[in-house]
Amino acid sequence: MKRFPFIKQLYEMDCGPTSLLMIAQYYGKRFTLHKLKEKAGNNRAGVSISGLANAAESIGFKTLSARLPFDKFRELAPLPAIAYWQGRHFLVVYKTDRKFIYVSDPARGQLRYTHNEFKSGWVEQGDIGSVLFVEPTPAFYQYEEDKVTQDSGWEYIFNYIKPFKGYIFQLFLGMLLGSLLMLVFPFLTQSIVDVGINTNNIGFVNLILLAQLMLTISRTSVEFIRSWLLLHISSRLSINILADFLIKMMKLPISFFDTKMTGDLLQRIGDHRRIESFLSSQTLSLIFSLFNLLIFSAIMIYYNLTIFGVFVAGSIIYMFWVLSFMNRRRRLDFRMFDQQSAAQSNIIQLITSISEIKQQNSERVKRWEWEHLQARQFRINLYKLSLNQIQDAGSMLINETRNIFITYLTVRSVMNGDITFGTMLSIQYIIGQLNGPILTFIGFMHSFQDAQISLERLQEIYKQPDEEPDPSSKITRLPADQSLSLDNISFSYPGIQQPVIESLSLYIPAGKTTAVVGSSGSGKTTLIKLLLKYYPPTSGEIRLGNVNLNSVSIRLWRDQCGVVLQDGVLFSDTIARNIAVADDEIDWERLEYACKTANIASFIETLPQSYRTKIGSEGQGLSQGQKQRILLARVVYRNPAIVILDEATNALDANNERTILANMNEFLHTKTVVVVAHRLSTVINADQIVVLNQGRIQECGTHDELILKHGAYFQLVRNQLSLGTD
Repeated sequence: MKRFPFIKQLYEMDCGPTSLLMIAQYYGKRFTLHKLKEKAGNNRAGVSISGLANAAESIGFKTLSARLPFDKFRELAPLPAIAYWQGRHFLVVYKTDRKFIYVSDPARGQLRYTHNEFKSGWVEQGDIGSVLFVEPTPAFYQYEEDKVTQDSGWEYIFNYIKPFKGYIFQLFLGMLLGSLLMLVFPFLTQSIVDVGINTNNIGFVNLILLAQLMLTISRTSVEFIRSWLLLHISSRLSINILADFLIKMMKLPISFFDTKMTGDLLQRIGDHRRIESFLSSQTLSLIFSLFNLLIFSAIMIYYNLTIFGVFVAGSIIYMFWVLSFMNRRRRLDFRMFDQQSAAQSNIIQLITSISEIKQQNSERVKRWEWEHLQARQFRINLYKLSLNQIQDAGSMLINETRNIFITYLTVRSVMNGDITFGTMLSIQYIIGQLNGPILTFIGFMHSFQDAQISLERLQEIYKQPDEEPDPSSKITRLPADQSLSLDNISFSYPGIQQPVIESLSLYIPAGKTTAVVGSSGSGKTTLIKLLLKYYPPTSGEIRLGNVNLNSVSIRLWRDQCGVVLQDGVLFSDTIARNIAVADDEIDWERLEYACKTANIASFIETLPQSYRTKIGSEGQGLSQGQKQRILLARVVYRNPAIVILDEATNALDANNERTILANMNEFLHTKTVVVVAHRLSTVINADQIVVLNQGRIQECGTHDELILKHGAYFQLVRNQLSLGTD
């Protein structure tokens, strides 16, 4: 059997697509992880066996999902196959024998388990476990594989250093000058002993010590300037790298953020810091150390070639010992990243949901969840500490043995009269200086590995296609006819097979109001998100006039749309800045008009700082109704051609709603309006009312027409009036 491949998962939820990637590579085809994740419907919860089967079949595999006893699996199963592990993870079983089960685990590497060990992780109940059998068909070999580039990303990262060429040149000069100054020290030490002490010439000793003092002052000055230059470069690098990362993140489609935990994205900031640290300090420190290594190696060879050979041999053993731990460090880094990401998301949830936690008396349960995450993190840290202790103990033993042997050789040479006592002291000084670069090199290798791992994770983001990859190919002027037509569209969220919108056709006339109603989960909000181009339809098309909406620039389209969604966000800024979000300079006349239209002006003017009052990201200090009115004022301030309101008045009392609707009627008079609402008062005057049920249009017409039909809309209205609720 040829060696089975191993591919490391980048995220905790990537185990399924990564397992499929390994099997495809085993059969001779390479695909991108991003492609398989898309086909499998990867989301924040990972993928299901069904989603994994869909992805496998889409690239030409034949699949079979089964639940079977362990003995049958071991004896009869066609391998490789994907096993469902511990109820939350996927791995590949590629070989079995009488003693062991061999797996390629995307989280931990290639392992072998005894039969009992494997059963403890695979069996779900009784003696039965879940497995997905995957077998290539002729279609698999005909399927065109992806062009998987081996670009490590370092060329892209090193581009950040190019603007600092002048500073780096100055650093190199400083390093060279510092190394040359250090070059003199061993000769001065030898002169003090062999000339000054042996001839009892105190004047010569004083002169040499004065020279050493001046050299030390000069070297300190050079180091001081070098540190300032390094600080300047590292600070600028950090800002540039993070700024570009945020720019890239903001270009990604909303569907990308649906599959990522908040903590996962925050961890990327730490990844950038590791790369910045590697570029600015570790790399330059290594170059400085290499200068010293070359210079002091030359001096050591001049003094004693045998001792230099012993030093080189000991250093090679030392480096091999340290580098032998690199793979285990790498695996630990990925495990630690997953745990830290989960812990970050958990603590953010604790802080932002504290009022709900208290309301539900769930403090203890939520704290226990956090403690469980910390316990897992502690176990990884404990293993990491143990690994470091073994590595450090071995390193110290090798280093000290080498140094003791070198001391023995130098003392013996002095006693045999081959070298002077001053030369022996110089050799000891040189060995000390040579140890520094070796230690720096090991630190560099660790930093390089950390940066490489971080870069792999970041490349997954940088290689994601932008929401609008080529804006220049899009229409930048809207057609005169701005009616919207939805032609047989369907849509499913990633990882969910059941369509949320199914075969829906709808005409939304320009300059009219269209209301969308229906029970919860009928697809109303999803329909709004499709209109806003948050997601592309799975099938069908949306047209603006006679133009496919996909051909319209996203920025242009969203400029034309004013939106209030159920989960609308207020920023940690002033009220004025929360309304005039996109403007550099606030138009105060428009701002006051917007606030009066949204019936929030009188409240704002009672605040001590009026429109300059700062509010929190979650609308702290505001009621839900006040928050909703500020969001409505934001839409009025923008004055868009198309207004989309998703339950925009559900938090308002009847009086406020009546006033706002009266004010908004004048503002919305000539605009295309789409309203999602439950309240009868919000939809009764709409030009057309669309009733959705399970992603399909059940009824469409005016209020009076639908009431006469005594259908689904009639039932909604009757229930609302009889119950007196929303």
